[in-house]
Amino acid sequence: MTATTYAVSGMSCGHCKATLTKAIGELDGVSGVDVDLERGHVTVTSATEPDDALIAETVDEAGYELTGRV
Repeated sequence: MTATTYAVSGMSCGHCKATLTKAIGELDGVSGVDVDLERGHVTVTSATEPDDALIAETVDEAGYELTGRV
């Protein structure tokens, strides 16, 4: 398993957390998503190295902005 943490801006509440957890969690190969609102981080657990472009696209479509890996 690989855990990759991303910085995501625009998250502020439980709805943000639920939205991103669901959207990223539906991607192939993703086995877990942990959203830390306080730090603005999203940690993605997957079997292999995640596709950063796909994660960024998914975050963008959900209404947030992935600003890079932490």
